Amino acid sequence: MKLHWSPRSPFVRKVMIVLHETGLLDRVECVRTVVAMAGPPNPDLLPDNPIGKIPTLVLDDGTALPDSRVVCEYLDGLHDGPRLFPAETEARFRQLRWQAFADGLTDVLLLWRNERIRPEGTQYKKLTDAFDTKVRHAFAMFDKEAGALASEPFGIGQIALICTLGQMDFRFGESRWREGNPNLARWYEGIQTRPSVQATAINDDGKGPPDVPWAAGPALVFA
Repeated sequence: MKLHWSPRSPFVRKVMIVLHETGLLDRVECVRTVVAMAGPPNPDLLPDNPIGKIPTLVLDDGTALPDSRVVCEYLDGLHDGPRLFPAETEARFRQLRWQAFADGLTDVLLLWRNERIRPEGTQYKKLTDAFDTKVRHAFAMFDKEAGALASEPFGIGQIALICTLGQMDFRFGESRWREGNPNLARWYEGIQTRPSVQATAINDDGKGPPDVPWAAGPALVFA
C-alpha cells in the first residue's frame, strides 16, 4: 500500500500511530506529499485524491481511501490485536465521540493558522475571535474528561487527541494551554511514553509552506 504522507500533518500522524499500534508499518510505503491550503493542489496527489488532501492511502488494487477516519478504520481491520475502534457499541461511540471532537478541534487550529499567515491587517477578527472561543471550550471539555481518557483502553479517540495537542504545540507553541488545563496536560505528558507516540512526533522537514512568527497573528494564551 502507498500512503501520501507528511511529518507535519496531524491527520497523517493519526494514521502513522495506527500503523505502529497495529504492526502494519512495513506494509505501507510512505510517499512525502506536500500540500498547502493556500497553494495550488499537488499534481502528484490529484490522480489518487481529486480533493488534494492527505492522508490518502492507496491500496494494492489501486483503490484510494481519503480521510484519516476512513484510513484508520480500514487499517484497524487488517490486524489481529486489540481494536482501536471497539466492536462493543458503547465503547465504540466513546472513542468515535472523542475522535470527532479532537478532529474538529484540529480543523479549527488549521483554519486559525491559515488566517494567521494572511498579511497583517487583512485577518478577519470576528473569525479569529470565534476560533478562540471554540478552542477554549474544547480544551475545557477535554480537561474535564482527562480521567476517562486515562482509564479507557487506548483507541482512536486518544490517538486523535494526541495529534491535536501535538499540532497545538507545533503551530501555537506560545499558547501555554497546559497552564489552563492541568488535567489534560498530565494525561498528555503520561501518554508521551507510548512508543507509537514517540515514533510519530511532529517533525518539520522544511518541505512545506513557511511558518510565521507568533506576533503575526492573534495570541492564544490560556493562563
